[in-house]
Amino acid sequence: MNRQKRHTPEEIIRLLREHEGSGLSQEKFCQQKQISVQTLHRWRKKYGQMDETDAKRLKALEKENAELKKMYADAMLGNKILKEALEKKL
Repeated sequence: MNRQKRHTPEEIIRLLREHEGSGLSQEKFCQQKQISVQTLHRWRKKYGQMDETDAKRLKALEKENAELKKMYADAMLGNKILKEALEKKL
């Protein structure tokens, strides 16, 4: 079974900068780093203009966003339970 390696945004940005400075073709570079050309394109589209501090900030914002979504879902569930309890009393 072949497990995919998960790269951190910081690693991805370092790899993108390394490719820019390497002078190697995309195919050669990807072969050396054991990634697909498609992966390199996807990374370039998402992280191409970022530096490492931007990537860290993005990661923090994504985490905060996930926590806020969970809090919102919990609040909506609580609201629904209260509405149902009120309807039963009436």
